Amino acid sequence: MTHHPIRTLIVACIATILFTSASTNAAELWKAGAAKINITPTKPMWMAGYGGRDHGAEGTLTDLWAKALVLQDPRGERVVIVSLDLVGIDRVLSMAVCDELKKRHKLERRQVAFFCSHTHTGPVVDGNLVGMWTFDEANLKLVREYTVELQRNMIDVVGDAISKLAPARVEWDIGLATFAVNRRTNDQPNVPKLRAAGVLKGPFDHDVPVLSVRDPESGAIRAVAFGYACHSTVLPFYQWSGDYPGFAMIELEKAHPDAVALFWAGCGADQNPLPRTSVELAQHYGRTLATAVDAIIARPMKPIEGSVSSFYSDIPVEFDKLPTREQIEVNAKSANKFEVARAKTLLAKLDAGQALEPTYQYPVQLWRLGPDLKWITLGGEVVVDYSLRLKRELGPNTTWVAGYTNDVMAYIPSLRVLKEGGYEGGGSMVYYGLPAIWGPDVEDTIIKGVHNLILQSQPKP
Repeated sequence: MTHHPIRTLIVACIATILFTSASTNAAELWKAGAAKINITPTKPMWMAGYGGRDHGAEGTLTDLWAKALVLQDPRGERVVIVSLDLVGIDRVLSMAVCDELKKRHKLERRQVAFFCSHTHTGPVVDGNLVGMWTFDEANLKLVREYTVELQRNMIDVVGDAISKLAPARVEWDIGLATFAVNRRTNDQPNVPKLRAAGVLKGPFDHDVPVLSVRDPESGAIRAVAFGYACHSTVLPFYQWSGDYPGFAMIELEKAHPDAVALFWAGCGADQNPLPRTSVELAQHYGRTLATAVDAIIARPMKPIEGSVSSFYSDIPVEFDKLPTREQIEVNAKSANKFEVARAKTLLAKLDAGQALEPTYQYPVQLWRLGPDLKWITLGGEVVVDYSLRLKRELGPNTTWVAGYTNDVMAYIPSLRVLKEGGYEGGGSMVYYGLPAIWGPDVEDTIIKGVHNLILQSQPKP
């Protein structure tokens, strides 16, 4: 057999190139894993969200879920999305879960975000909306037992998702859904007529951010995370339900049977799904949202390439003038049961020798996914002005802003809403048990906190 050195060299070079290319592609591939666990209460405990309720849940319309999606970049850096069909969780619970995740999986606080759908047909969680509830011992025991079990489920579902990490194609884009209505500026009975005439008032955010996880070979959807800035308040009754986000996730998981669908609430504290109050409307809004997500999935999406980086900060946000003990004692004798509940909580703190804090440690988080996408998460019930402002300042097509994350401690008004007053501007603080309304610097303090994280995320020269 005659050997040709040049031909042999060419073949060897081609083989090297193909091997290098395959190795590079494998090295550059992201990984993802998703999991879900049922968190529907098994006992008829009290429901969260509406202060007017007078008894516990009466059954289940749809199950409630805790879902986790773990994303891992080619360097091995991870971020963890935990989506919860709950009205909210507090700082104590989120920190306890993070502490355990650090022990088990070496995850830092900055790498984990807890997204609450804010469904008003979920259970009361200990530490959230403390001024709204005055339970007897039996009901308080149920709430605390459920919260202990919830904490365990949140930890376990993240571990399950990590165990399912596999190569994935991660992509993103933004869709549209228009059923959210500014509830401060539009009278609910007139909304259908106002919408038909195109004269709805007030700011809104109708973006539907979508993050998809696909099998790199078949292209099949393995997970989809999506958001919308609107209250989950279609259903006012006494059955467990994920409200419209729950129906949206059900629709998406039907359409993509091997996928886990995760919802996150945007800055929709002053936005309602209108009209509302029927199961049919909740299903309709869920289908509308799922259709918007599927429209994005069906077209070419933007790939997330490169790496992920994560940042977290607790920033002190000032309250307005704190009440004196004398003022709290007067409130403790109020005819308003919510004022009384808050006053008793504050007095107990003073009696224990603890001063009322002039600030609240407010959580701000930033994930950078690839070179373009900035995902900002804010605690509390955040009004729409925040997402609109941050998109304007950081780029409307590359910035996602979530509310109701990590610690749902109160409504978060913009300066505009704070000055206007009303429920979102300060009246709601009593239900969260906080001592006063926010100070006038609340918006600028939070926005500055976000920009500080953006600066930290910039590549070092």
